[in-house]
Amino acid sequence: MGATKKIYTKTGDSGETSLLGGTRVLKSHERVEAYGTIDELNSFIGLIRDQGIDDHYIEVLIRIQENLFIAESWVAADPQLPCPQIPLIRDEDIHLLEQEMDQMNTKLAPLNNFIIPGGNPVASYCHIARTICRRAERHVIRIKGGSPTDEIIITYLNRLSDYLFVLARKVCQDLGGKEIKWKTKE
Repeated sequence: MGATKKIYTKTGDSGETSLLGGTRVLKSHERVEAYGTIDELNSFIGLIRDQGIDDHYIEVLIRIQENLFIAESWVAADPQLPCPQIPLIRDEDIHLLEQEMDQMNTKLAPLNNFIIPGGNPVASYCHIARTICRRAERHVIRIKGGSPTDEIIITYLNRLSDYLFVLARKVCQDLGGKEIKWKTKE
């Protein structure tokens, strides 16, 4: 057996990390915040995927997770250096989210009110992922203009948060949960 590569490098012990390309920045740097939040989102989507949901949703969520790794890589790249060899998120990836939402919406009651997040555990996980997605989107907006892919990443995250909302509604319905409509106090 060969030597096992250690996961720890000790290079971050002083509160710094490296962007793709090697530039050292503080771990509190806005770019690190952005890709860290995308990583958090990706982990929550893995949790949703592991909840015994329909295989079709699992397949779509895996594709989403792959795209989040792409987004994370672009956000982690130093924009002052030449463009790295990283795949791109494409318009087709955004269209897939739109098509999936359109398909799920054909089986859902029209929504004329806000709904209170919840309904069952899987729907709740989707709502948590949706809010993390919105936070990731805000972080990427803060660094907008640094990377040639910022615009499509922002669009992708925006559409993904919508997808996660619709998925929350659909899995709530699929698993026999109940949506609670929010009503203003009179």
